[in-house]
Amino acid sequence: MSELDPLVPERFQRFRRLPVTRDQVMLLLAATGELALGGETYLAHSMSGTIVPREWIPIVFGFVAGGTLLVAGVIALRHRTAATLLATVTLVLSIGVGLLGAYFHLVRAAVPGAVPGQRLTIDLLVWAPPVMGPLVFSLIGLLGVSAAWPEDRPDSGVLFLLGDRTLRLPYSKTRAYLLMVAVGILAALISSVLDHARTGFTSVWVWVPTIVAVFGVVSAVTLAALAHPTRADLATFVVAMALLLVIGPVGSVLHAQQNLVAGSTVVLERFLRGPPALAPLLYSNMGLLGLAVLVAPERASTRSAIAA
Repeated sequence: MSELDPLVPERFQRFRRLPVTRDQVMLLLAATGELALGGETYLAHSMSGTIVPREWIPIVFGFVAGGTLLVAGVIALRHRTAATLLATVTLVLSIGVGLLGAYFHLVRAAVPGAVPGQRLTIDLLVWAPPVMGPLVFSLIGLLGVSAAWPEDRPDSGVLFLLGDRTLRLPYSKTRAYLLMVAVGILAALISSVLDHARTGFTSVWVWVPTIVAVFGVVSAVTLAALAHPTRADLATFVVAMALLLVIGPVGSVLHAQQNLVAGSTVVLERFLRGPPALAPLLYSNMGLLGLAVLVAPERASTRSAIAA
């Protein structure tokens, strides 16, 4: 039995029983996330007018990784082990691409010749390329690796590896997913705060995503930390994730409106250099991931499946 089963009213249980398992949903979201990151990174790196060779790394990788994960999903229908290994290699590389990108962005923000204490400041981080942005690659990689290797029983915390080898985690997959969702929301929050700091937080609208993100982080961490959560705790988490789903499209519309000129004319240059129209959708992605945690996991032991 899953940790969340007792919290879900019986009349809602059927909504958790999808034709696919929770891990499969997570891997599908990881694949689409990689593809989306490839496109979004291309738009972000196009702002300079010229994309240097190292800036092509996350662009090309996003599309290749997304396609590879989709292929792995097809292979898994016949050869679970081969698909798991292919997905794992791709997702581990995604973690590396994210860390490398964060390093490059951090280097761009620093002033090597400045006096100690002034080489990296909050003002420099505000106007520099988003340091937290590339780490989304790492988050997707970590989440995907967790989904690629099956759990013995729902929320047992024991993962099956190759052959008869197992790995016992200090917490269940459900709690691991919740903590990763919280980290993802926190990354979106920090990126949003640094981006909106350029406006001085003069508009009340920029406070809304900040408050919603804080609510999302707290609700996810709380649900993961509680030994005996209640239905009220689960309902609070669902509300938080639903708010994140809504705030993403609203933010995208507001950003797009900021980029329009007189007469609602679209000027591509303004969309490249103005408020990023796609960035707020990261909130929606995190909300969707949070709700995906509620999908029912695999019921039976999958030792034979991974060994096949």
